[in-house]
Amino acid sequence: MKVLITGGAGFIGSHTADALLARGHQVRVLDILQQPVHRGGAKPAYLDPEIEFMIGDVRNEAALLAALRGVDAVYHLAAFQDYLPEFSRFFSTNVTSTALIYELILREKLPIQKVIVASSQAALGEGLYLDAEGRRALPGLRPDAQLRKGIWDIQPGLGQTGPLTYQATDETVANPQNCYGTSKIAQENAALNLGKMYDIPSVAMRYSIVQGPRQSLYNAYSGACRIFSLSFHVGRDPVIYEDGNQVRDFVNYLDVVDANLTVLEDDRANYEMFNVGGGEAVTVGEFAGVVGDVFDATNYQPKASGKYRFGDTRHILSDVSKLKALGWKPQRSTHDSVTAYRNWMETAAPAADILEQSDKMMAALGVVREVTT
Repeated sequence: MKVLITGGAGFIGSHTADALLARGHQVRVLDILQQPVHRGGAKPAYLDPEIEFMIGDVRNEAALLAALRGVDAVYHLAAFQDYLPEFSRFFSTNVTSTALIYELILREKLPIQKVIVASSQAALGEGLYLDAEGRRALPGLRPDAQLRKGIWDIQPGLGQTGPLTYQATDETVANPQNCYGTSKIAQENAALNLGKMYDIPSVAMRYSIVQGPRQSLYNAYSGACRIFSLSFHVGRDPVIYEDGNQVRDFVNYLDVVDANLTVLEDDRANYEMFNVGGGEAVTVGEFAGVVGDVFDATNYQPKASGKYRFGDTRHILSDVSKLKALGWKPQRSTHDSVTAYRNWMETAAPAADILEQSDKMMAALGVVREVTT
């Protein structure tokens, strides 16, 4: 089988490409090599030379059509995710490109057997909660006025009694809090509905916080593994937002690759959406401790910074039982993920000023804020 991976020079895409090659498939990659993910717009050295590489933007019809011709399946992993307020770009990159794939398949009568799109846990937002009476609640964005007072937990809404308790959230929930998550809901709907309408087997994958080597050192959106690892690498304690008790769902990159191959090879996945998570609730403070252990910071004790990122979710944990029904399960630990990231990061020679640049950028955008009362 010949497989196209859009965004295939990136983190998840390149590892998926390696696994496909190992199984005897041919792989073509279409990537724009966008900065800051790819510093200097350079093709990464880790890409296997057996990969057929094409440079181009998934929003460009000619480039996308050239990449689609002659392939049997598509992983559409190219995406825009950032703190930048370029709202239209979220939809042009994440949604319009997806619609264009189906448009070209139909117009050009391309014999593509399956399309797999990369969605995100961001589509869940805060996810599912239960109030004190056991009633379902889907909380919205926490108000800035609440966060400035250092009140972190979700507060009961109209008709709800507190406290609210977060739940592992399944694929039936759609509750995005930001533009990126909203675009991913639209992308899922476009892929699954167009796929069903025109008999093009399609799958949507809601990845949780994926961690491991090749995760860009230069993209501020990359998350806690990058930020905490870089902090310990340069000898400083990582900045922990809120109180460090916020729950996150971390998943190892190889478990994600296993999930990607599972849905390609199993027809039961067709026209379905799947959460791809680690299956374990980990607080940010606990995660900081894991990173400190991997970096041999023996005296490190996680401590809250008095800052927060406006727009962050309080707690989120994906229910992965649907994907498990296909025979997949997460097999690697958070410690495994951070160890693999450290080993790779130390060969990638990160610039010493990365964290300072990211901190300045997020402060300028008003993303990182401080408690005032």
